[in-house]
Amino acid sequence: MDWKLEGSAQKTESHVLQEQEVTLEDTGEDGISESFQLLQIDVECEHREMTLPTSNAVWRSKNVQRKQRHWEKIVAAKKSKRRQEKERRKANRVENSGIYPQHSKRFLRSLTKERLLEAKHSGPRLCIDLSMTHHMSKKELSRLAGQIRRLYGSNKKADRPFWICLTGFTTDSPLYEECLRMNDGFSSYLLDITEEDCFSLFPLETLVYLTPDSEHALEDVDLNKVYILGGLVDESIQKKVTFQKAQEHSVKTARLPIQEYMVRRQNGKNYHSEILAINQVFDILSTYFETQNWPEALKKGVSSRKGYTLQNSVE
Repeated sequence: MDWKLEGSAQKTESHVLQEQEVTLEDTGEDGISESFQLLQIDVECEHREMTLPTSNAVWRSKNVQRKQRHWEKIVAAKKSKRRQEKERRKANRVENSGIYPQHSKRFLRSLTKERLLEAKHSGPRLCIDLSMTHHMSKKELSRLAGQIRRLYGSNKKADRPFWICLTGFTTDSPLYEECLRMNDGFSSYLLDITEEDCFSLFPLETLVYLTPDSEHALEDVDLNKVYILGGLVDESIQKKVTFQKAQEHSVKTARLPIQEYMVRRQNGKNYHSEILAINQVFDILSTYFETQNWPEALKKGVSSRKGYTLQNSVE
């Protein structure tokens, strides 16, 4: 009996296996290929997910490209500007070739040095009175240091330079430190620096203090005189500071002949001022000394913002 049961079980198991084999045979090669195709599609989808950039990455890429194009435009504009400046300098050299034909920069520097040293012995003299800087703020000292730099630069370019002396100027002062910070090569400037006051350095009868508060207009630049400019930048606009200082030492004063050659020009603020920076005053003196023409000199130094214009330019 047991043997019969075991035999029937074996037959049943064999029959099931045969049915599975028949099922596999019926499925055939088409089912296998379909499975492989599904597997391949899954792999390709995963590959695309890994390689395709996200929308955020695409946006970053476009942003980088936009910045790159903007930067390339800036670089191209700078190159064009440098090229134009180079061509302009070349044209100036050709135009001025009759004045300094084929001279090197070293030769031109030595020529400038020679002119400045010659002015020390035979040129007009200009003092910058720096004894009033102890009440000035850091901002005012910086502005004064910039004016000194521009004044010296204009004097170097002049055909007939002045000899400049900075008086009442100590090397441990905040202004001196500011000049060193703002002005390249300040320690090698060809000028005199002294702690002495201008009133004790020169005979009083040779001094002329230039101040806008003087009643006397300057008529000419005298080689026998020493002209003084007050090194004062005062945003609070204290009046007659330099004029009173000149009177205390019984020194002659003079103002630029703005009132004689210029007239007030109407403007929205109704602003008119004869107070100029020391480099502007120097530009006027230097231009007049070379041209002997006050209108031309005043036109160069007095900007339209001061509210004045030349008389012959008034409509």
